[in-house]
Amino acid sequence: MTSFKFASLRLFAAALAVVALAFVSLSPAQAAPKKDFKVAWSIYVGWMPWGYAMDNGIVKKWADKYGINIEVVQFNDYIEAINQYTAGAYDGVMATNMDALAIPAAGGVDSTILIICDYSNGNDVIILKGKDKLEDIKGQRVNLVELSVSHYTLARGLESIGLSEKDVTVVNTSDADMIAAYATPQVTAMVTWNPMAAEILATPGAYNVFDSTKLPGEIQDSLVVNTQTLKDNPDFAKAMTGIWYETMALMSAGDEAAKAAKTAMGVASGTDLAGYEMQLAATAMFYKPEDYIAFTEGNLAEVTSFVTKFLFDHGLLGDNATSPGYIGIELADGTIVGDANNVLLRYNTEYAKMAAEGKL
Repeated sequence: MTSFKFASLRLFAAALAVVALAFVSLSPAQAAPKKDFKVAWSIYVGWMPWGYAMDNGIVKKWADKYGINIEVVQFNDYIEAINQYTAGAYDGVMATNMDALAIPAAGGVDSTILIICDYSNGNDVIILKGKDKLEDIKGQRVNLVELSVSHYTLARGLESIGLSEKDVTVVNTSDADMIAAYATPQVTAMVTWNPMAAEILATPGAYNVFDSTKLPGEIQDSLVVNTQTLKDNPDFAKAMTGIWYETMALMSAGDEAAKAAKTAMGVASGTDLAGYEMQLAATAMFYKPEDYIAFTEGNLAEVTSFVTKFLFDHGLLGDNATSPGYIGIELADGTIVGDANNVLLRYNTEYAKMAAEGKL
């Protein structure tokens, strides 16, 4: 099995929200307008296009068009990338919707999801050893990375069959140890993500009893930007949107250039073309702005309620949170989910619509 690096970076940085809070007071006041912007990203299948765009002149092309400078900076530590964004050192960061809520939003940093790059569509899996029904998980010890997307997947899976986390015992296990742990006799239930899940499922007696195809749109991987920076610098948003959709058009063209681009992304993430395409197969990428717009203007209120409930139940919305709706979330149509007086996360389709209309 080809080795991969992307998986370990999809953790909830939420557990370090207290650290992030310490940085918020250091954030510089936003000045409008400005010319230089920095965006942090880390290795993950849906975010590899940003690194490719930076390395192959697409970022520079769009930045030059608007007379600005954009640096898309790779972090080896996903958590640190979000902390740096929360501290004000970066104008944007690639993060899950859950982490955007649990760190910058919980830390008081008003943030906007400018683009949802993708959502997990099978990458996250509940695996049982020798049992082929999710109901068989009751009473078992379940190995997973605590407070990760795996933990969320478990909670949602249990909920789907009328169980809760009280019906199992969660065993915190490093993602780096998953494959070795599964090989031991005492491990009979596990929640993990690709490529580890694919390797484990290739072994005899391993069964996929629940995965994120049953949670469409819930585990989102997005470009999150500072809301004030966005308001003060619309050209920054236009450039970032143009970068993404030009790269998406290149990737999805089905020609030799697309193959070369995906090969480069695979190599950069520690795999090859076949490995990268395997990851893509379990990832719902938004290749066209119209697809992102339709998704974002769909039933996100319900999706959001699932996510905020998990975060609240696990104490990840901050010490002052009194309900799952403690942090207000503004949807693309202006609807507020949660506290309208504490809106700290917003979805935006304005610039995607400009892309769809050829107006960037």
